Amino acid sequence: MRLLDLPPIKRTRRNHAIEHAAVHILAARLPGRSMAGRSDAGGFFLLGNLETEDVEHAVDEALRRLPAEPELAIHPNCGTNMVVGGLIAGAAATLAVAFVPKRHRAGGLALLPRMLLAGTFASVASQPLGPAAQRRWTTLPDVAGARVGRITRSMRGRLTVHRITIDDGPPTDAADGAGDAGAADSRARAVRTP
Repeated sequence: MRLLDLPPIKRTRRNHAIEHAAVHILAARLPGRSMAGRSDAGGFFLLGNLETEDVEHAVDEALRRLPAEPELAIHPNCGTNMVVGGLIAGAAATLAVAFVPKRHRAGGLALLPRMLLAGTFASVASQPLGPAAQRRWTTLPDVAGARVGRITRSMRGRLTVHRITIDDGPPTDAADGAGDAGAADSRARAVRTP
């Protein structure tokens, strides 16, 4: 079994894709709104001045759209892009110094322009690699069987934090019952805490 196929990693990648799709959807509905996310095997967090109802609608839409629109799983502001760019820029700067003969390394500041130039060129050249890393390693738009378990809202000082848990398998009994199942499911999923 490949490392990326281990259940906790696979769930984290899937949840990361759902998080990105939800952020794309929220950004389209609420232009200019600042938000961030962090995913794990149980779901993800959304940080930002967001209403729970908006989050709930965005996550539901993300689950619905991801199978046909897997590009929603890739986000330009993802931390993966920053990590890839930083690693490549750091490696380029290190290599730029490694090929300078030791006798010319005495003045550390003299090497700084070479390192900055190498790091800057590497950062620019690496821009397409961050989204490629997301596509290949850090997101998984296969959301078959995924469903929202619960959405909780809390405040951390002035920061609004939503925790979205993602469950696997068929809906719970609350969503299967007779009557207004959709409303009952929504009420069960959206929980506000101080």
